[in-house]
Amino acid sequence: MPLSSALPRLRTALAASLLTLAALPAAAETVGKVGVDWIGNDIYIDAVSDPKISGVTCHVTYFDRSVIDRLKNGNWFEDPSNNAIACRQTGPVTIGDIDLSRGGEEVFKSGLSLIWKSLIVTRVYDKKNDTLIYLAHSRELTDGSAKMSISTVPLYGENVTWTSGKP
Repeated sequence: MPLSSALPRLRTALAASLLTLAALPAAAETVGKVGVDWIGNDIYIDAVSDPKISGVTCHVTYFDRSVIDRLKNGNWFEDPSNNAIACRQTGPVTIGDIDLSRGGEEVFKSGLSLIWKSLIVTRVYDKKNDTLIYLAHSRELTDGSAKMSISTVPLYGENVTWTSGKP
């Protein structure tokens, strides 16, 4: 096969790979770690950028149990569901192709246990109030948790670019 006919296929494969990566939930960057007691329990602070909305950063906190605490309480494989979130505009806002349904879209996920529990950040767009809502909550296989935290980023009066046109 000549190189000139292979290049379009290579470009298509590369574009498909990049789109797949863009659809993955955001990765977090740990920006803080605060010790809370003498046995080694810590609160971590992660910065999470929305993968489909540039210019918005969420800071998520979560509790990390120490080995001593795990031994003492007998619960080896999971951390508590306690978390908090604060999201702000941190640059010019450009909104890509986001899920506009009431259920929103998962933008971040991190394990809180070996396999059963995850910390999730879900984004919902409130069209009537022109606001992005970010909900941090835990997802468990068997028992859902009522512990949650919410943060909003109002878009009213802001210069926002919608790549697919404002809904």
